[in-house]
Amino acid sequence: MSDLFWLTDAQMTRLAPYFPKAHGKPRVDDRRVLSGIIFIIRNGLRWRDAPTAYGPHKTL
Repeated sequence: MSDLFWLTDAQMTRLAPYFPKAHGKPRVDDRRVLSGIIFIIRNGLRWRDAPTAYGPHKTL
């Protein structure tokens, strides 16, 4: 699926200071979650219509 949106390494580096620190439980992949949120907003979709490549819709 080439129509999926993924943040680049440069974009993730700029956003990294704003992510919360992990305490105990490991965090999910921030790139996957943010890319999924941007994809949903750009395309005007419902959360449950998110492609499975971004993970479960409840984690977005």
